[in-house]
Amino acid sequence: MATGGIGGFLAVKLGNSGHQVATIARGEHLASILENGLALDGPSGVEFVQPWIATSEPSNVGLVDVIIFGVKGDALEAAARACLPMLGPDTVVVPFLNGVEASDRLLEFIPERNVANGMAQISTTIGSPGIIKQTGEFNRFTFAERDSQPSNRINALRNAINEAGSSAPPTDDIERDVWSKFVLFSAVSGVTAAGRCMMKDVMAYPQLGALFRQVVTETASIGRASGVALDPEIEEKTWTMASSLPPTMRASTAIDLENGRALEIDWVSGAAVRLARRLGVDAPANQALYALLLPHKNGM
Repeated sequence: MATGGIGGFLAVKLGNSGHQVATIARGEHLASILENGLALDGPSGVEFVQPWIATSEPSNVGLVDVIIFGVKGDALEAAARACLPMLGPDTVVVPFLNGVEASDRLLEFIPERNVANGMAQISTTIGSPGIIKQTGEFNRFTFAERDSQPSNRINALRNAINEAGSSAPPTDDIERDVWSKFVLFSAVSGVTAAGRCMMKDVMAYPQLGALFRQVVTETASIGRASGVALDPEIEEKTWTMASSLPPTMRASTAIDLENGRALEIDWVSGAAVRLARRLGVDAPANQALYALLLPHKNGM
């Protein structure tokens, strides 16, 4: 739910390793999957899978073990409600959304026993109907129960993803991991979108680099004020990580802006601003980036 960059990637990997995978999609994307299967165009070539079920109606699927929940932030409510026909008592819904609020937001629509928490580190998008395009080789999915305690259902999904050739490492603190990604992503998203640039530009222009680092510092401060046990050196480690990102990398926010699509800024820069205000933390860089992107929130 649904078959975008993250869901499509895992659908191909898990489907080709023998799991029954249902893909929820719509429009031309669904039509192409039904006719030609789902393709993943990645660094090692093109992989195809014919999903067990491809449909726009979750009620056609029935009860499932796991729901990979990977939609844009603004689509969370509708997608969460659509999941209800697929939920059994032990079904686990694993959110892989940008930002830090997805797991809490899901509780408004889905029983708490069904909700986990997670984050994805991968660069994928729908390249064209029926084709998922992956940029770069890195792909890691970190997830756990909301309290980070071990469970059979989380272990089963982790083993399945690892055996499918991707990476799903264990974690003892999923909240820390989700926030650690947010510290980096809030900067990559806000700066590459508002600056209409790539990471090579962030490294080339000292002014952009300074802005990037300020966003990282602000977002880390918000996380700590929220009680998250972030690494004391996360600011420097995040900058080091950013320096090693592919030069042409930019956030999905920047790509959506370029293509006139709606932006999920309310759950990235906007979330940083909202949480900072609630906690009494200053976040002027995040606030400036949010303001610059706000006129484009609804796309063209």
